[in-house]
Amino acid sequence: MASGHQHGHGHGHTHDDMDWAARADRLKVADRLAAEAYAEVAARFADALPADPTVLDIGPGAGGMSAAFATELRNRGGGTLVLVDAVPELLSLAEATAKERGGDAVTVRTVLGDAAEVDFSEYRADLVWASFVVHHLPDQQAALSRLATALRLGGVLAIGEGGLEPQNLPWDLGVGRPGLEHRLHAVRADWFVALRSGMDGVVRMPYGWGAALTRAGLTEVGRFSYVVDKPVPPRSEVAAYVLDRIRFMAEIAGDDLDESDRDAIARLLDADGPDYVGARDDLYVLDTRTVHYGRAT
Repeated sequence: MASGHQHGHGHGHTHDDMDWAARADRLKVADRLAAEAYAEVAARFADALPADPTVLDIGPGAGGMSAAFATELRNRGGGTLVLVDAVPELLSLAEATAKERGGDAVTVRTVLGDAAEVDFSEYRADLVWASFVVHHLPDQQAALSRLATALRLGGVLAIGEGGLEPQNLPWDLGVGRPGLEHRLHAVRADWFVALRSGMDGVVRMPYGWGAALTRAGLTEVGRFSYVVDKPVPPRSEVAAYVLDRIRFMAEIAGDDLDESDRDAIARLLDADGPDYVGARDDLYVLDTRTVHYGRAT
């Protein structure tokens, strides 16, 4: 759902109280940037699926991976794709995208619900996919164990979690001190710790995702990473996406950034000023994301 990665208040129950529906446009741009990588990930998992499989996409966001799975299922003769999200606006977006890609060969079903509360044991899925969803839930280990109940024997649970922090900006922007993006990442990490600690019923998970999948009863646990690496044309839709990410990190940082960084960000985001970052020709999108998986045996 975010990103790197990057996953509403007042639009459907989510544990992080973020207005995900308002971020739909940003999510759609992120999906387009990652479309090639998503297709490769979907193909990698679809290769091992049986005939007429059932795939669950948990927290599909704007539907980037839903579209990739629907394409794979259609190419392999059909199947069922079940989309689960707590935000109705995003669920509708993902449904429309998946139906367009899957055509008549793929049955697309939707479930409006909280991934921490849906009864997954009623499913018999061959693949359950959840990207950047579980870390938003209060008890991550319990969430993985519940997701694993959706699997039939031999089915795979795959989660997109972790990777490297996305990078968009040159080290020295000529405004303020060099290394601004790295400081924004550091403040965002502190913000996320505070966000999780404030959730109702939060339980810490002091071990890695692979260990968590093993504790959920899965075997053949493994991991791989994929990379999204794209240039950013000046004043483009992708440039607006990068600016939105900077603005978001600056907003959650607030006074945790020093005055010089806050001043630099104000100048960089001023569309009418000489330092407007959206007009630069040296921005980029570099995002490395990790997928962890395990099998029900």
